[in-house]
Amino acid sequence: MATLDRTDLRILAVLQSEGRITNAELADKVSLSPSACLRRLQRLEADGVLTGYSAQVDPQAVGLGLQAFVRVQLAKHESAQVERFVELVNDWPQVVSCYALTGDMDYLLHVYVTDLQDFSRFLLDRLLNASGVADVNSSFVLRTVKHSSALPLGQREH
Repeated sequence: MATLDRTDLRILAVLQSEGRITNAELADKVSLSPSACLRRLQRLEADGVLTGYSAQVDPQAVGLGLQAFVRVQLAKHESAQVERFVELVNDWPQVVSCYALTGDMDYLLHVYVTDLQDFSRFLLDRLLNASGVADVNSSFVLRTVKHSSALPLGQREH
């Protein structure tokens, strides 16, 4: 784990909310010279703390009107079967996140599709045909109450 000081955390917090900020603007916000800020930024990237930059796209604007969380239980937990499931999930563009869980289900998938018919095709043609899937339980998102990809970095300072 990289050692982060208060300035590193401030840089990360600004970048999480203003990803398109210039280095000069970032340096000003965190009270550094542009060259010192750039060196810190490059170190954060090299250390793997900053793992990439991306744009946030409105799913509705691109025709992805249905969002679901799908809990998956595998029939067996042999390493070959688990690896095969993980490979399949990584190939499915509808799945934007997949988490291995504790408890009664093995995985939680976050899925975006155009509509219920598209979800049905995904479920029947892909997920249920995946080798080793024993049970699936789906929940559809009615309304997003909170969505953020920003980590709670302020908690680290206390």
